Amino acid sequence: MASANRLELLQIADAVAREKMIDRGIVIEAMEEAIQKAARSKYGAEYDIRANIDPKNGQLDMARYREVVEEIENHSTEILLEDAKALVEDVEIGGFISDPLPPMEFGRVAAQTAKQVIVQKVREAERDQQFDEYKDRVGEVINGTVKRVEYGNVVVDLGRGEAVVRRDQQIPREMFRQGDRIRALVLDVRREARGPQIFLSRAAPPFMAALFMQEVPEIYDGIIEIKAVARDPGSRAKIGVISNDSSIDPVGACVGMRGSRVQAVVGELQGEKIDIIPWSEDHATFIVNALQPAEVAKVVLDDDAERIEVVVPDDQLSLAIGRRGQNVRLASQLTGWDIDIMTEADESERRQKEFEIQTALFIEALDVDEMIANLLVSEGFSDLEDVAFVPFEEIASIDGFDEATATELQARAIEHLEAVNAAHLEAARTAGMQEDLIEFDGLSAPMLAALAADGILTLQDFAELADWELAGGYTVTNGQRTKDDGILEDFDIGEEEAQTLIMTARVVLGMMTAEEAFPVAEEIEEDEEGEEIEEAPAELSDADAVFADFDSEKSLPN
Repeated sequence: MASANRLELLQIADAVAREKMIDRGIVIEAMEEAIQKAARSKYGAEYDIRANIDPKNGQLDMARYREVVEEIENHSTEILLEDAKALVEDVEIGGFISDPLPPMEFGRVAAQTAKQVIVQKVREAERDQQFDEYKDRVGEVINGTVKRVEYGNVVVDLGRGEAVVRRDQQIPREMFRQGDRIRALVLDVRREARGPQIFLSRAAPPFMAALFMQEVPEIYDGIIEIKAVARDPGSRAKIGVISNDSSIDPVGACVGMRGSRVQAVVGELQGEKIDIIPWSEDHATFIVNALQPAEVAKVVLDDDAERIEVVVPDDQLSLAIGRRGQNVRLASQLTGWDIDIMTEADESERRQKEFEIQTALFIEALDVDEMIANLLVSEGFSDLEDVAFVPFEEIASIDGFDEATATELQARAIEHLEAVNAAHLEAARTAGMQEDLIEFDGLSAPMLAALAADGILTLQDFAELADWELAGGYTVTNGQRTKDDGILEDFDIGEEEAQTLIMTARVVLGMMTAEEAFPVAEEIEEDEEGEEIEEAPAELSDADAVFADFDSEKSLPN
């Protein structure tokens, strides 16, 4: 080829590389592939024709390659060893023989084919570069320009590519027009056939956290930490913060002088009201803080169910719940706990009903009058087990009771419990329960009756249960906690106790050894200085990593 043509090849490669901002070598490789395809269309698609462009001087060399083999299967791409040695002496099986091809003139069709190959290769290189650039920016706030709005989805021009803010990731009632500047969080980047898809969000809780990081230097420096965020996009949000420096108030730092810092975030979020909550490791304290501005009179926690009952003054109920339940819903998302709110009047009424139920139980079971039953309930006795098995002195010490009364009450309680247990055992046996399960340690007669009613009749049946089937639990699906009822849940059996019972049953049946069922805890690995070495967390997907810091199962909206 003429030197002018060689120079032209390099000039084209340089121009395309600069325009598309991709590596020059990728463009030259695309041109080689295009020339190879054009050459095969002239000489025959069955031939292995390769082109090579010298990146320094633009020299184009084309050759036909044939592999050296012992037995030919394809005459177009293979050559026998003896024939190859006639051409090149030091050739071996698996090597290649190349036959140079003369320069060729590109016809209209060949030139068009070559152009399509180059365009396709360059486009693929652009897509790969775009994906590599943005895949590491997930969780970062970026700026762009609105290119167009399609069916409520906003297409954003990022300069080097396009991104989309889907309708469900926009702040409600927020309107964008072509040419508007937009700031959003990179939520996810996916490699798809049509090119990398970049998804942005303005409604995700991490977007608010990222905005605070930009406005509050103490957060950027790690002095203040954002522990949880809950949002009702465009309306209200709560953010839990804690300071790693006791001299710095985390709430004050986030609010800023005369509210300047928080107002900057509020302005970006279209006036979304933000409650900044001091985070606490104590669940009750944090939940009380999260329910601000409502005042809380009392809380009752259920750690196993991650549920809390909050009692508020009667005039604070509407404030605690918020408009359409917004305040309590956001507090629940922020803390990860289910929150039940009641007034002091409601709690008093509930306690009165419980008092009446417990009194009626003692009157019937112990055959006593209402006054004695009331005294027992008032002293904190809630069931017959309390009366039957507490130390004798506790009953005798109640005002108006003597030793004879205490003795008689305990005897009646034990007698009633034995009768109830006998009835439960009879019900279990009538249902077909086998003796191996009845004699298994750790299960009371009422528990056996409950198991029998659920079809668990043998020790084998019991051993095949899962711990949550006994104790109950919660399943989290798409951020929503669903209650799973347990067979023995009414007996206040915990998950750990349920697991121990099931494992013991498996050992008794020989399904596993005691060492397998109850392995000894491994020693914590330490480094040379005696510090505990933490395991590296499992790798998260890009989208999951954005939400990981905010406990997506508990504190994020759907």
